[in-house]
Amino acid sequence: MTFDELNLNKFLSNALTDLGLSTPTPIQEQVFSVVMSGRDVCGIAQTGTGKTFAYLLPCLRLFQYNKDKVKTPQLIILVPTRELVAQVLEAVQQLTKYMSVLSVGIYGGTNTKPQTAAILQGVDILVATPGRLVDFLLNGTVKTKNVKRLVIDEFDEMLNQGFKAQLDIIFNKLPEKRQNLLFSATLTQEVETLVDTYFNSPARIETEPVGTPHSNITQSYYEVPNFYTKVNLLKYLLQNDASMTKVLVFVATKKWADKLYELLEPVFQYKIDVIHSNKNQNHRFNTVSLFDIGYCQVVIATDIIARGLDIAEVTHVINFDLPDIPENYIHRIGRTGRYDKKGIALSFVNEAEQEYLQAVEELMQYKLPTEIFPADVAISSQLLEEEVPKVNMKFITRLPDIEAGGLAYHDKASQNQKVNVRRNRQAELKRKYGKSYENRRRKD
Repeated sequence: MTFDELNLNKFLSNALTDLGLSTPTPIQEQVFSVVMSGRDVCGIAQTGTGKTFAYLLPCLRLFQYNKDKVKTPQLIILVPTRELVAQVLEAVQQLTKYMSVLSVGIYGGTNTKPQTAAILQGVDILVATPGRLVDFLLNGTVKTKNVKRLVIDEFDEMLNQGFKAQLDIIFNKLPEKRQNLLFSATLTQEVETLVDTYFNSPARIETEPVGTPHSNITQSYYEVPNFYTKVNLLKYLLQNDASMTKVLVFVATKKWADKLYELLEPVFQYKIDVIHSNKNQNHRFNTVSLFDIGYCQVVIATDIIARGLDIAEVTHVINFDLPDIPENYIHRIGRTGRYDKKGIALSFVNEAEQEYLQAVEELMQYKLPTEIFPADVAISSQLLEEEVPKVNMKFITRLPDIEAGGLAYHDKASQNQKVNVRRNRQAELKRKYGKSYENRRRKD
C-alpha cells in the first residue's frame, strides 16, 4: 500500500511528498482506517516504526476548521518528556505545512508565562506533558470544551514516571464524548487497567508482539567486570571502530553518567556530551540538536530519554549498564535501526547484571551472543564505592559453652571472690554494742 491509497486530503499528501514519504509503515497502515471510524485505539508497536505519524495522519484528516475568534484545542497529545513534546510538535508542523492549524507545546521545568501567552492566542493542537497540562487545566488556561480526541504516546512510560494521578485528573477534565488513542511499545497490566477504566471498547492493534527482537538490529554483549574496565572498553571501541559515528550510551544513574563523561571528555572533547534530568532544558535541547546534525558523536544518557529521542541514523546503542527492567532494554536499543536502517546494540555486562541479561533474553526469547573481550583493553582493579563488596559483621547472640571451649575463663582474685554466708543479726549487734544491747533486750 502507498499513502495515495489512504483517504488523505491533498494537504497531507503534499506534506508527505515534501518529506519524501510514499509508503506507510505497518502500524500507520493498520491504524488509519480504525481511527477514521471513530473507535478508541490501543496501538502497540516497537519504537522507530512510525507511531507518531500513525496517529497524526488520521487525526489531521479528521481535523475540522474552527471559526472561533480564539481557538481552543481540538486535539490533545500527551507525551512523557519535554524532548518528545518538541519532536511531536515538529512532526505536527511538518504535516500541517499546507493547513491552517495552530499547534502549541507545553512542558514543565520552564516559565509558564510564554506558554500561557501562546495558548491564549489560540491553539488547535496541544502537545503536552501530563504535569504541565494539569497545571493549565486547573488554573483555567486550557479550555477543553472543543476537545474531540486525546492521544497518549508512551502511556506505560508516563506511569513509570509516576503520572497516574495527573492522568486521572486529565481524563476527568476532558469531555466524556471524545476519542481516545493510546500508543506505546509495551502494554503493562497497569496500562490495561486504566484502559478498561477510561476507554470505550478500544481496538487493539499490535504489529509485533511485545519484546520481539528488532530484526534490523545486531545485538551482542561483552562480559566486563567493573565500571572502570567498562570505561576502558568504551574508549577503545570509540577510538578503533570507524563505524561508530553516532553513538548513544545508556548508563544506570545520573551520578555514573556524569562520572563517565568526566573520564571521556578529556579524550573526545566536543564530540561527547551527557544529558539527564538534572541538566537544564537548554542544555538538553542543544545536545540533542548537535547530536542530530552529527556535530556531537557520542551522547551519554539515562533512561529518561530512552523514549524521547527520534534521531536519524544512530549507528550504535551501547548499554554501559543493563537496565533492571527488561522492557527498557527494548526501548533503549530502539533508538538505532529505525525506519528500516541497520543498527548495532552492544551491552557491557558485569557479574551482578547477569540476572538482568537473563530477563532480557527471556522477554525477547532470544539469546544474545557474546563478544570476545579485546586483548588490548586493560582490566582495571579499581572499584567504585558501590562496587566494593560489603563486609557483614557477625554478632554473638549468646555466650559460648565454656566447657566446650570458647571464650577464655579465669578465676578471680581471692579478695574479689564472693561467698554466700548466713548472717546472725543479733550476734553482730551484741558484738557491736556489748552489754547495752543485752540490757535493752531484757527491758523490751
